[in-house]
Amino acid sequence: MYIPAPVTYLFVPATRPERFDKALAAGADRVIIDLEDAVAPEDKNSAREAVAAWLSKDKSVAIRINSADTSWFADDLALCAREGVAEIILPKAGELADVKRVAAAGAKAVKLLIESAQGIKHINQLSQQERVKRLIFGSIDFCVDMGIEGDDRELDYFRSQIVLASRLAELAPPVDGVTTAIEDVGILEADTLRGKRFGFGAKLCIHPKQVATVNASYRPSVDELAWARRVIEAAGSAGGAAVQVDGRMVDKPVLIRAERILAQ
Repeated sequence: MYIPAPVTYLFVPATRPERFDKALAAGADRVIIDLEDAVAPEDKNSAREAVAAWLSKDKSVAIRINSADTSWFADDLALCAREGVAEIILPKAGELADVKRVAAAGAKAVKLLIESAQGIKHINQLSQQERVKRLIFGSIDFCVDMGIEGDDRELDYFRSQIVLASRLAELAPPVDGVTTAIEDVGILEADTLRGKRFGFGAKLCIHPKQVATVNASYRPSVDELAWARRVIEAAGSAGGAAVQVDGRMVDKPVLIRAERILAQ
């Protein structure tokens, strides 16, 4: 049976513990408490302490830790062994040893932010490691690392590489990067639908306002649902015989697609 993976991942800064519960209530499938980019160096330790004080067995969040080449990495990993941490988000994933160390830290799932040339180079090996459940495209940092200006067609090749690696490793479809235009719903919707066309199955959100648009963009349309129901009904009535829907033959791939649409 096809079980849809999370679609929306909402960041909340680790320095704002008063927002943690609000983030959980914002409608996102997964909240990511961010110890990395959202926290200034001088606030790293106090932010980690705030997260530790808030965590409990009744919570279920992801933690984006600091990268393995920082002095905060080990303490962040220790935090992730606590109850309430369901996933570890590893930024700047590129070295196999780093991924293995994170996988041994105790979280049920590890998700890798691919945001460098090194990450793309080793992506197939990284994606097949134990406890790695999903790849995330850190498109902004990736552009900086590669010296790429623009995040549209310039990134098509790399998006496809991430989708392909995810499929080969039998992971959930990957998570697309953030859209920085918080107030422009049109840009957010276009970005989300582009990722969906490429085979991404989710998107990072940097503000609660973005969650509803991303969820709606990944939700099947009324026409898609109606088509899927016709396919399932026709296939069920045919009893294994060949059947057509809307003038097109229904074979196994078409049936699988219809089942996935209805599952969503």
